[in-house]
Amino acid sequence: MTKPVLDQSLQSMDTRSREVFRLIVENYLAEGDPLGSRNLARRLPQQLSPATIRNVMSDLEHLGLIYSPHISAGRLPTQQGLRFFVDAFMEIGDLSEKERQVIEAQVVASGRSQSLEQMLTEASQMLSGMSRGAGVVLAAKSEAPLKHIEFIQLEPRKALAILVSQNGDVENRILELPAGVTSSQLVEAANYLNAHIRGLTLGEARTEMERLREEARNALDTLSQSLVDQGLAIWTGRDTDTPQLIVRGWANLLDNTMAQADLDLLKHLFEDLEAKESLVQLLDLAEEGPGVRIFIGSENKLFSLSGSSVVVAPYRDKNARVIGALGIIGPTRLNYARIVPMVDYTAQLVSRMLR
Repeated sequence: MTKPVLDQSLQSMDTRSREVFRLIVENYLAEGDPLGSRNLARRLPQQLSPATIRNVMSDLEHLGLIYSPHISAGRLPTQQGLRFFVDAFMEIGDLSEKERQVIEAQVVASGRSQSLEQMLTEASQMLSGMSRGAGVVLAAKSEAPLKHIEFIQLEPRKALAILVSQNGDVENRILELPAGVTSSQLVEAANYLNAHIRGLTLGEARTEMERLREEARNALDTLSQSLVDQGLAIWTGRDTDTPQLIVRGWANLLDNTMAQADLDLLKHLFEDLEAKESLVQLLDLAEEGPGVRIFIGSENKLFSLSGSSVVVAPYRDKNARVIGALGIIGPTRLNYARIVPMVDYTAQLVSRMLR
């Protein structure tokens, strides 16, 4: 919902209309059920007849904020109505001291004693447990400084590249070799690379190799150039690296979705999450703006088929560079007011642990 449309809707709603709309949305977020005029009449602070309430609901339908799922039913918020509610009515709550302690216990404790992957896994599990959705974390490839590179010939035209980082991580890749390459040439190429890129990240190593080639083109023989082009090039850049997606709490999604008879939508969500290209899109969503971002239903192309909502925030490294995203995926009736500060605080803690 664009801001001009939002402003226009606000201006056309009196106090009575706003209260009816708020009750319909809050009932949907809490129960997932339509709210009819008789039940509304009992909940409104002022006494209004069901007929008057039906007229108000008709006006709200005309604005595109609510709809009737079937004849003679109560009303539910539309996707546009949910966005309108989030932007214009919702008051973001604050975490209780107990909730902060739970988040800190999971993130800080695991961050001090375990690997980054394990810390993110526990953060995902924790977010799922504290919300109605599935906790999701996108962990981008880390760029730890390199300690050692080695090439092992597997076939005449293939080699195994072994990269050891200074933090102890080991990554293996299969590379295509030029014709006629020998094992001794691979050893010489590895020695050359180790002499020049030790202590650099993969991105820095790629830049350094390009600089060396410009300074002295004969310093690298054909094989070394080929290994650099094939190896280091494919290890750098988000477009070629496959980030790691950590999702915990499928049972929460099943419970919520089955209650709404939306199993087909859940199937679409599973398919969306399995799509490799979707992982980069999730990180892009988080990077488009500061802080927590809320995407409702088809507002995000990533989960448009499933109609799921996403509340996502980026986390950053010591250089304030976005290296991943975490948040909640779930049905559109998420408790946004509670989840937003939860996701925000968790992202801040993860960023703090990475400094």
